[in-house]
Amino acid sequence: MRNLSLIATEYESLSHANTNLTATAFDLDENVLYAASERKNLDGEVEVELWKVPQKKKGDVGEGQAFPVMTTMFTSMASSNEPDEVPQIVSLRVIAEARRIAAIMRGGDVVVVSLDEEDSPAEVEGTFETGILAASWSPDESLLVLVTGDHKLILMTSTFDVLSEGPVHQNEFGEDAPINVGWGSKQTQFHGSLGKTAAQAPTNVKIGSSPDDDSIPRVSWRGDGAYFVVSILAPADSLGFRRRVLRVYDRQASLQSTSEAVGGLEHALAWRPSGNLIASTQRFGFEGGGSGKEERHDVVFFERNGLRHGEFTLKAEHFKPTNQVEKSTKKWGYKVRDIVWSADSNVLGLWVGTDHGDIVQLWTIGNYHWYLKHELIAPEVAPGKPGRFTSIQWHPEATLQLILTTPDTILHRHYDWETFSSPSKPPQDSGLVAVLDASSILLTPFRTQNVPPPMSSHQLAVKAVSSLDSPSSLYKAKNPVHVAFSADGDALACLWEDGLLQLWALNTRLGPGPGKVLNPSKIWEGKPSESEGAAWRHVSVHSDNSSGKTWSLAVLGRVPSSEGDVLGIINLESGKVVKTQSFDLIAPNCRIVGNTWPVLYQTRTGGVRKILVEPESRQSEDDLTLGSFPEFCLHTETAQSSSGDILFVGLAKSGRLYVFVPGRDARILATNANSFTISSSFVVLTTTSHESKYVPISELLAILSSTAENESTESNDVPDQWTVRKVERGSRIVVAVPSTMSLVLQMPRGNLETINPRPLVMEVVTKDLNEGNYRKAFFACRKHRIDLNVLVDHDQEQFLDRVPQFVEQIHEIDHLNLFLTLIGRGNQAPEVVIKICDAVRIELEKKDLKKYINTILTAHVVKNPPDYESGLAELLRLRETDQSLVEEAVKYIIFLVDAEKLFDIALGMYDFSLVLMIAQHAQKDPREYLPFLKELRSLEKYYQRFRIDDHLKRHESALKNLSLGGPQYFEEAVAYIERYSLYEAALSIWKGTDQYKTVMEVYGDWLYERRELPQAAAAFLEAGNTQKAMVTFEKNLQWRELFDLAFLNHTPEEELQDMAYRVSEDLTSKKRYAEAGQVLLEYRQDVRGAVYALVQGNAFSEARRVANLHKHPELLEDVIRPASLDSRAQIAEDINEMREQLRKQRNRIRELRIRKVEEPEEVRSLLPHLYQFDGEYREEGLSLQADVTDFEKEMKEAIEEVWTRSPEGADPSTATAEDTWASRMAEVERNKHINPLDKVSKPDVIRGEKWKINLYEF
Repeated sequence: MRNLSLIATEYESLSHANTNLTATAFDLDENVLYAASERKNLDGEVEVELWKVPQKKKGDVGEGQAFPVMTTMFTSMASSNEPDEVPQIVSLRVIAEARRIAAIMRGGDVVVVSLDEEDSPAEVEGTFETGILAASWSPDESLLVLVTGDHKLILMTSTFDVLSEGPVHQNEFGEDAPINVGWGSKQTQFHGSLGKTAAQAPTNVKIGSSPDDDSIPRVSWRGDGAYFVVSILAPADSLGFRRRVLRVYDRQASLQSTSEAVGGLEHALAWRPSGNLIASTQRFGFEGGGSGKEERHDVVFFERNGLRHGEFTLKAEHFKPTNQVEKSTKKWGYKVRDIVWSADSNVLGLWVGTDHGDIVQLWTIGNYHWYLKHELIAPEVAPGKPGRFTSIQWHPEATLQLILTTPDTILHRHYDWETFSSPSKPPQDSGLVAVLDASSILLTPFRTQNVPPPMSSHQLAVKAVSSLDSPSSLYKAKNPVHVAFSADGDALACLWEDGLLQLWALNTRLGPGPGKVLNPSKIWEGKPSESEGAAWRHVSVHSDNSSGKTWSLAVLGRVPSSEGDVLGIINLESGKVVKTQSFDLIAPNCRIVGNTWPVLYQTRTGGVRKILVEPESRQSEDDLTLGSFPEFCLHTETAQSSSGDILFVGLAKSGRLYVFVPGRDARILATNANSFTISSSFVVLTTTSHESKYVPISELLAILSSTAENESTESNDVPDQWTVRKVERGSRIVVAVPSTMSLVLQMPRGNLETINPRPLVMEVVTKDLNEGNYRKAFFACRKHRIDLNVLVDHDQEQFLDRVPQFVEQIHEIDHLNLFLTLIGRGNQAPEVVIKICDAVRIELEKKDLKKYINTILTAHVVKNPPDYESGLAELLRLRETDQSLVEEAVKYIIFLVDAEKLFDIALGMYDFSLVLMIAQHAQKDPREYLPFLKELRSLEKYYQRFRIDDHLKRHESALKNLSLGGPQYFEEAVAYIERYSLYEAALSIWKGTDQYKTVMEVYGDWLYERRELPQAAAAFLEAGNTQKAMVTFEKNLQWRELFDLAFLNHTPEEELQDMAYRVSEDLTSKKRYAEAGQVLLEYRQDVRGAVYALVQGNAFSEARRVANLHKHPELLEDVIRPASLDSRAQIAEDINEMREQLRKQRNRIRELRIRKVEEPEEVRSLLPHLYQFDGEYREEGLSLQADVTDFEKEMKEAIEEVWTRSPEGADPSTATAEDTWASRMAEVERNKHINPLDKVSKPDVIRGEKWKINLYEF
């Protein structure tokens, strides 16, 4: 769907030097073009002038050139065997490695000129006496192939050393000769009554050459330089016919294959650089030619093995003159002079000569169809005198740059690919795309039809021959050079290079229906007033109002003699010209920006400028310049936000996609883009990494505006944060149709693929939701597999308010069921789901309960949690009015819910008729449920419900029904409570009844078994069972509550003392010595036992106080002093054990610290009493303090030694500036070298000196 657009034309005239240019060669290292001019003198020699033409900077389209300079001149012997139109220079080539330029002359001379030396004379490296018919250098310039006048094939090196020499004409097929087993040949066919004689009869097939053949051999190399092909006329056969033969050779000049016999094959030859096809031409309809009608003329292709591989037919009508002229001297009026492939193998150039001038046609292929994309007419030398080209060549590196020469001019024509698509906006966006093919424009509106190329919805035949042409016009190009659609109206403008303009109203049908999808009608035809001598290349059209009667056309071109472009504007009213304007632009090779109006243009350096409408206004450059792309962008578009901000988007040949707003610098949106378009509120682009990206224009403008406010941005790239979708390799955008939410892509092989990207779909869905068009939004989501939750998520409150409108628009039951189901399965909160379902259900119940019963059931079922019972209740309501409808509804709800679950839910509603209905439609076996239902029917009401709830494992409801059954079921209820631990429910059920205390006591027993003793005791007290409460208190050692309750119950003294003894024993076993002593002293009056319990807990002060209080001084000697010595001995033993452990295992210092924390408490309580005693007790106290002090000192030294880090173990600050993967890996590596002990915090051993009693050391 792409077209070949003319981007720039450059002229280099040598008319002042009276030249006759015939050949060109490129010096890619110096970016210089060398042109050779030849002229025969009276002595039979040819005089050659070599001109040096400096080129523009590499990659800068349209950059100006310096003046040509003649570098050298030489003479050579001319060949007289060829017509005058055949140049004497067979080949002109720059040998980059040797820095020389080689000219192969038809007379036989090989002339070399050095490029490094100024005014270097030409040197003849050698001469072939028989002359040279053809010559060609390999792509790497290492080999040279020559065909001499005596039909010898010579292979030479770049230093002109001969590698191989042999005859061109050979009888052998070559090394790749196929094996023929006779299948399909005439000898193996059945010939009926004619018999074998017919099979053996010789066939006299006349195969000859074309009358247009110039009889000169041709040589062409494959792009990789591995093979070359030679086209030459073979010697006459037995019938006297000479035919063209193609022979393929390898780099050693070994014959590989010979082409099959093709009648009418001509001299043109070109091997496609990619290597798959060898192109030539073939004539038909004469003796010895191809079998076909006389005027048929094909471009034919061969494979490397010599076999034919496709063809396409030239359009003979394109070579006929515009006006009636004298009969042509040629048989068919024209002939093909040469064929050339572009460097990227995508464009095939045809050089055709006619009696009325030379023509160059550019052909491309897509989907196995060859399109005639462009025609170039040789400029006339004088009015009425046909123009001639003398050479044609593609640039070897810069793709789609064509260099042509006339006798005194060098033409550089830059082409690029462009898709002609309609920029119309919704709702009038038709998605029209135009493809140029000869004089037809193939139109397809992708909004209504997706027609794969090379087919189309409509072929618009535009006729370039107009009554406006002057009588002296001999030939006019049939192909338009450019076409453009109107953004505001359904119109198409066509422009020819000579200035002819046509404006067509397309009358596109946007929706489905009868009638033609396109019905074009011509609105106007004419030419700009400044068209004489100008070459026009770009057109833009704009509708000034919605009536379609007022139009404005802008055309851009260049006069060869001018230094800048010319821009013409034509205003039309009802098909008539009302105003014309002409503007001279500041630079050549400009480009109109998108469909802007007033017209904006882009200069060759990327600047975007306005037109100086009134020269006398003297506007400044800043006023005229809106901004600039960093480089020239062929494809540019503009977008405007709702606030009026304009965004310029441009795609350069480098693959960079630039964006800018007026007055600000451009930024890079993507570095690997290969196509883009603006679709409503998105910039859509595809990349060479096989992705499509969707950039919201509003967000992009916000980023550019924020950058404009803060100019200190480190990167010029726009952050890549957009929605991405994978596409097929090599996909390019053809057109976006916002109204149908579609994006049309074309694959490299030419086929189309239409996708519906999520951002484009959501844009339309959002718009429909805002407008309340729920039906359109629903079907768009359903078609494109978008979760229907977006209908709610867009604006939940608005949706709930518009539920009646939603139900009114989407009245289909299945669609409503689908919506509710997806809402229930979506990510909505449960309360939101309930709100939506209830709102829809209530509205449907108002409209028609019977019609929407299935949807109402769905609304109940999809809730979270599902409300099955309400759904079944709807069936009960409906059963009384329409029994048949209920059966259908039951089948539907069984479809939604598992039949077993539904049976249990119906059973839980205690309605046996509903249960039977569900069971019957669920196809349950009656033997499974009828006996059970029969048993239930025989029971009392509440006991029946109890059995049902118990069967459904609804235990709390079962207990409730059992309580309602009466007191006779209480014992069974208690057992049921204990079986299923329903204590809390039971307490709430029987609260305020006579059975409440019984239930509470059962609850207490359960708590007692679970060892929840405080709660159990409280439950027993609540139930009034003090004995169980006292047992529970005693079991839990709640001795204060126990004795309090015992006194309240007037417990006998003996029982109290026994109880006190038991409790003290239990407290002692739990090491609660102080409490044990208190119990013995207060409730048993056992002073000795109390003192003994206190000293066990190291409570020596309390023990002495109790002994003295109760007048028992003997306890001091009998109990307290011996106990203190025992405690001293135990502490000393612990210290010795810790000292040994410290010395042996310092790495376990943390464990020791734990034990150390416990010891000072015991020492603190023991030391004062040892000091108060006399004799050995005081000495033991001093010894204990000394031991503890020494241990403390030793432990401190050990800790300081262990926790002192070495210098290399130090941990300086190594924090990185950012949390990256590399910084995290570095941190892990550092941690590997850290001693694990360094990670342990240093313990605080010395917590104070409070435990020491230094007073008693004196």
